Amino acid sequence: MTFHPYQTIDAGRMSRWLVTCDHAANTVPPCVNGGDLGLPPEDMSRHIAYDPGAAGVSRRLGELLDAPVVLSNFSRLVIDPNRGEDDPTLLMRLYDGTVIPANRGVDTAERERRLGAFYRPYHDAVARLAARRPDTVYLAVHSFTPRLNGRGDRPWQIGILHAADARLAGPLIDRLRAEPDLCIGENEPYGGHLPGDSVDRHAIANGLPNVLIELRNDVIVTEEDQIAWADRLAPILEEVLAETGL
Repeated sequence: MTFHPYQTIDAGRMSRWLVTCDHAANTVPPCVNGGDLGLPPEDMSRHIAYDPGAAGVSRRLGELLDAPVVLSNFSRLVIDPNRGEDDPTLLMRLYDGTVIPANRGVDTAERERRLGAFYRPYHDAVARLAARRPDTVYLAVHSFTPRLNGRGDRPWQIGILHAADARLAGPLIDRLRAEPDLCIGENEPYGGHLPGDSVDRHAIANGLPNVLIELRNDVIVTEEDQIAWADRLAPILEEVLAETGL
């Protein structure tokens, strides 16, 4: 059976928005160490393997924004689609204190095989949909853990990440900060974008308006949570985009 490294939902939707979820799945393809990275199920269900809840939020946002959605179908531990090909963290051997046994001996040939089998097809799919109209607005959805091992609690329910291009992110941060029950992080819990990451590659390099939303994964545990957050965010995103005139 052929393994598909990504899923596209309703590619025919034609609004300006494109929704992507780089870390949608914790799947290990059968052709990678027999489908097992050597980690117990409890580790594969953690943030080290994927972004819990992000796929459900992405699907619902796609419905509400009339946007196509592209979701990865392989764990970030197989190879991380939100890294440039030359990034040293592209293929992790240690993550948040956990050793990835099946990655310890990965050589250049295996790295290249994973790039060709999973990473590049995913990015090709994103690039095709980003190019379907010249005024695409790129929306990347991620989630983050409430705390890393040995670190303090992260207070933000939502983080909005941006690099130099904050045309959409800046006004969105201001709008979300007007919500009295939300704690919003600007470039939290991570700073900006990395050269060659997905937003840099598909949006910034092409001058497209863009925003990356990080939701703390304990607020999007259930399907109902994911739908509720998407239902709340979609009209705000539309409102901010309209007000910016982008």
